[in-house]
Amino acid sequence: MNYDLIVIGSGPGGYVAAIRAAQLGLKTALVERDELGGICLNWGCIPTKALLKSAQVFEYLNHAADYGIKVNGGEADFSAVVKRSRDVANGMSKGVQFLLKKNKIDVIQGVGKLKAGKKVEVTDKEGKTTLYEATNIILALGARSRQLPNLPQDGKKIIGYREAMTLATQPKSMVVVGSGAIGSEFAYFYATMGTKVTLVEFLPNIVPVEDEEVSKQLARSFKKIGIEVMVDSSVESVDTKGNTCLVTIKTKKGEEKIEADVVLSAVGIQANIENVGLEEVGVIIDKGKILTNKYYQTNIPGVHAIGDCVGGQALAHVASAEGIICVEKIAGHHPEALDYNNIPGCTYCSPEIASVGYTEAKAKEAGYELKVGKFPFSASGKASAAGAKDGFVKLIFDAKYGELLGAHMIGYNVTEMIAEIVAIRKLETTGHELIKTVHPHPTMSEAVMEAAAAAYGEVIHI
Repeated sequence: MNYDLIVIGSGPGGYVAAIRAAQLGLKTALVERDELGGICLNWGCIPTKALLKSAQVFEYLNHAADYGIKVNGGEADFSAVVKRSRDVANGMSKGVQFLLKKNKIDVIQGVGKLKAGKKVEVTDKEGKTTLYEATNIILALGARSRQLPNLPQDGKKIIGYREAMTLATQPKSMVVVGSGAIGSEFAYFYATMGTKVTLVEFLPNIVPVEDEEVSKQLARSFKKIGIEVMVDSSVESVDTKGNTCLVTIKTKKGEEKIEADVVLSAVGIQANIENVGLEEVGVIIDKGKILTNKYYQTNIPGVHAIGDCVGGQALAHVASAEGIICVEKIAGHHPEALDYNNIPGCTYCSPEIASVGYTEAKAKEAGYELKVGKFPFSASGKASAAGAKDGFVKLIFDAKYGELLGAHMIGYNVTEMIAEIVAIRKLETTGHELIKTVHPHPTMSEAVMEAAAAAYGEVIHI
């Protein structure tokens, strides 16, 4: 029952940390109360991408004539789409199980609770408790859908992302509250499948963390597929007494009432920090998150925390990177601290969004003199051939030194293109070096080189 490391939580932070620890020779155990892989593999990143792929296939069928293909109708089987998503998630969870077994990590099923003296109490499904000891403990507790007082989720008419993935029948109409990655992805999915979708955003632009030009492009693309986009608006109340939901929305022009079968609350997440022993042990919490240093050590020696339960972007790849850094520090290595300004963010609706670093507005606020280059996919040969001309690549450079401060992309497959920018920024590559980096033709990624050239007045194809 004694370990070098116990990890509580098997999401993309927890299981990655456990595997890296095992690679470094630490005797490791992983505590999980539910399915291996956490929210990301079971109820987040992976199954939503499966749903979105089904929506994209359906969209292709509906526009097959644009590609010279005749299709005799096409009908979406909603329950089969949901089943495929669940099958994909289950397969990934089994993959994590295999990786943990391969790396000789003990998996302990049950609810973990931190105890004084670097101990973890695990309660199994039968209510039996077992105490484990470890030299180090990592809390990878994850997060859940944030509840608003005026949007109490009942799991039927007012739902969160989990229910949105497994509805028994497709709603005819839906109001999506919040236009971040979760809200925008579900808005696209349901609208493409044939649901009448209204997307409500409190701030002036949808996907509000993105560059303003990206936000406006996505709003145009959403409106083209029939999504009603409402910005500067807030859902004040939802009356669920009837057969449908009567949604009261406050806008700049006054109150508006919309009827919908379902309301999806996608207004962010909150960390799972309750009932895990933090207060009893004395772990400091700040603004609903566990407080750590840059190596994820809490104020209690030997107790660490990573992922959505600490500060920083609530993203799977961030949790994984934090887990590796945390474990390498525990093992006596000297890892470099994570640069949170070089974390890519992706939204997988259609068109896709990918970004990293400063937006144009934030770069100006930081005092930089800028060179900004933008290349539209309407000028890209590959985008034209693919029938995906919506969107652009926008690059923001420091005019003085040529440093790439930020990149903002919206379009077909851009989530696969952003890693180039992350590497470029990591290597401190300049704008001129990027222009001289030969990109293959015809590809979507050529737009990166062209956008860099546009910033310096050297662009060829626009």
